[in-house]
Amino acid sequence: MKTVARIAATSIFGLAAYGLILFGPAGTLNYWQAWVFIATFTAATIGPTIYLARTNPAALQRRMRGGPRAETRTAQKVIITGSILDLFAMMAFSALDHRMGWSTVPVWVSLLGDVLVAAGLGLAMLVIIQNGYAAATVTVETGQKVASGGVYKFVRHPMYVGNVIMMVGMPLALGSYWGLLFVIPGVAVLVFRILDEEKLLTQELPGYREYAQHVRYRLVPNVW
Repeated sequence: MKTVARIAATSIFGLAAYGLILFGPAGTLNYWQAWVFIATFTAATIGPTIYLARTNPAALQRRMRGGPRAETRTAQKVIITGSILDLFAMMAFSALDHRMGWSTVPVWVSLLGDVLVAAGLGLAMLVIIQNGYAAATVTVETGQKVASGGVYKFVRHPMYVGNVIMMVGMPLALGSYWGLLFVIPGVAVLVFRILDEEKLLTQELPGYREYAQHVRYRLVPNVW
């Protein structure tokens, strides 16, 4: 019951936050792109969250312990703060773009953005299903083993691939091309997070060094 209550409270708080971040800068509630984006984001997270609550509550608990305060490494506290601020700035600026009319985004492009948002979130949830130790914080737990199957066969950090896909989709879903500029610092922050995370995994997770030699690419196959 505590988990259910926490999920409900988090969902309500999230919806309220999205409303303020999007409709405030937009200056209107007549912003269909924002409504569709919120609906897409909610649907893409609530369903898998309920599934995890029923099938792997421990994994869900790991995902719910997130944010700067939950991180144990100073570098990660700074990195995750930067990541959150970048996402908020991306949404607010995209909403401001809608208000000022800087971008002319066709309906189909906005809907494609929603598809990318759902796909990115879906990939992140798939990672959690395939690797119950995929936490929201950078840590190594007792008994944790290297995940090398499923999507981990292709890149070492598939959850962050989902994050990048979502970041690309968000401004488009909100009807903004200029909002895509925030993808650049967002990806840069992810790169720093990955590099610091791999230091920890190499030192503390048995078998990770061998896995990294077998799966060479961190985020994008044949690139990096």
